[in-house]
Amino acid sequence: MTNIPYFLIIGAQKCGTTSLYNYVMEHPQMTTGITKEVHFFDFNFAQGWDWYMRHFPAPVGGGTFITGEASPYYLFHPLVPERVRGLLPRVKLIVLLRNPAERAWSHYHHAVRLGFESLPFEEAMDAEAARLAGEVEKMRLDAHYYSYNHQHYTYLSRGIYVEQLQRWMELFPRNQFLILKTEDLEANPEAVVSQTLRFLGLPEVQGGVKVRYNAGAYPQMSDRWRQKLGEYFRSHNQRLEEYLGLNFDWS
Repeated sequence: MTNIPYFLIIGAQKCGTTSLYNYVMEHPQMTTGITKEVHFFDFNFAQGWDWYMRHFPAPVGGGTFITGEASPYYLFHPLVPERVRGLLPRVKLIVLLRNPAERAWSHYHHAVRLGFESLPFEEAMDAEAARLAGEVEKMRLDAHYYSYNHQHYTYLSRGIYVEQLQRWMELFPRNQFLILKTEDLEANPEAVVSQTLRFLGLPEVQGGVKVRYNAGAYPQMSDRWRQKLGEYFRSHNQRLEEYLGLNFDWS
């Protein structure tokens, strides 16, 4: 027996998805023993539905249980929204969004730490457009094509959240989405977890202070780059706020 995923935390990368997933999975009505990043709808789609379902063991005993997963590349990957719509049309979709300037800085240092990036920060930002040229087109033309550059060198592109959400919201109704701010999760994790549990239709539970998961220790961003990235993302952030009717206060 299996337990079909009730929710997906779809992104964004370096926005606290690991922390939120672990907090939510502590709820007594969640089935456990599940890999956080299954990456079925992006990297492993050819493995098929049965392969995916093997990651979600059926609950033991009586009662009401739900389950889900968190793969933060889902939000950005161009083929994922249609794949999810075809197999999980009623799934709950949870999105964490972080100040895109801070997200880009964290993403870059994460890539350096893991050995994916060798360029200095400024050169990596300047090289992004050339690195990504034609990659999305190749991904759309060949469902089996894997783009290393699209996964790893998208420091700026992943922060243009409005375009990613538009792709998803063309296929799913707004009420299937919960849009959260990373800054709120960091400031008051208990409140954000309670909001998430309400969205999932689960009773709230009392919890203690939450620890941060997967947090990286990186150098502080310079004022120069904070200003430069802030200017780069300003119009995109304004479009995002207008599209969602929410205020992110990233200025």
